[in-house]
Amino acid sequence: MTGENLVSAFVSDAERDAEASVRPKRLEEFIAQHRVRDQLDLLLKGAMRRGSPPDHILLSGPPGLGKTTLANIVAAELGSGIRVTSGPAIERSGDLAAILTSLAEGDVLFIDEIHRIAKPAEELLYSAMEDFRVDVVVGKGPGATAIPLDVEPFTLVGATTRSGLLTGPMRDRFGFVAHLDFYAPADLESLLHRSARILGVPITDEGAAEIAGRSRGTPRIANRLLRRVRDFAEVRADGVVTRETAQAALTVYDVDALGLDRLDRAVLIALVDSFRGGPVGLSTLAVAVGEQPDTVEEVCEPFLVRAGLLARTPRGRVATEAAWHHLGRTPPNGTFGTDAPPVPDLFSAQPETP
Repeated sequence: MTGENLVSAFVSDAERDAEASVRPKRLEEFIAQHRVRDQLDLLLKGAMRRGSPPDHILLSGPPGLGKTTLANIVAAELGSGIRVTSGPAIERSGDLAAILTSLAEGDVLFIDEIHRIAKPAEELLYSAMEDFRVDVVVGKGPGATAIPLDVEPFTLVGATTRSGLLTGPMRDRFGFVAHLDFYAPADLESLLHRSARILGVPITDEGAAEIAGRSRGTPRIANRLLRRVRDFAEVRADGVVTRETAQAALTVYDVDALGLDRLDRAVLIALVDSFRGGPVGLSTLAVAVGEQPDTVEEVCEPFLVRAGLLARTPRGRVATEAAWHHLGRTPPNGTFGTDAPPVPDLFSAQPETP
């Protein structure tokens, strides 16, 4: 596994089983997100006392923060079954109707990336969420007939990494909306100690702190780094994850002290060394590091901006003072590159993405 994959918040199919082994199964085991956890606890306990399914739940936030875990916890707390699907997988309204009509009373339906659900399926979902009924159209043209089908009362849990792409009617039908934030280092350390106990990995407080500091505030990345450091500790050390072992292991995997990988550093180095700190257009920057523009924009930039290492301006991307210092360089004339003339994009005929 490369450094880029190690600090990516997106999960691969091969990693799902390993990730599932350390997922909390109950709300009381869920670390951090205290406000959301307390609100969900009230919602679920109130519904169980009334003997009815809770309101539909929308979870938003960056990938890797626990939206899928919370959906499974909701089903576990209710003692209900759960059906899992994703927005891109529901291409036709008939696909969704088949899922909805197969639900038992009180079941949880989890739709990941719900903002990517097809429009016809989304409109079918409206009546299912509000009235527990779907209308299935049979036939075509003038002879088409809508057959109403009842759906057992259920709870929809939707997850999205881009809540701004949800339509207003869809968002309004959720009775509970929660946003998940990045984890504080102390919460990640607690999570790493819990995961280490489950995996049977001896870990010191300093070792957990070292891994937490490189995990980008994301538990998925923290657990992934823990597994890689465990491998290093078992093969090249005494099996205990200490600060020194974690530092040596993550150096091998090309993850630096801030959690930057090879591609992140390549973007900053290109900005600083090739373009005097910027501003520079996205497609030019992508060509400079040998990647696609959408990879730079969607994979690298969110964390670089959040870490204060890169700024998006109307004129293009700019390396901040922190980026210069992280690379061990001195900003020219104290301007941090912001006064340099914009670099024209010679590789694209399209208007530059700011």
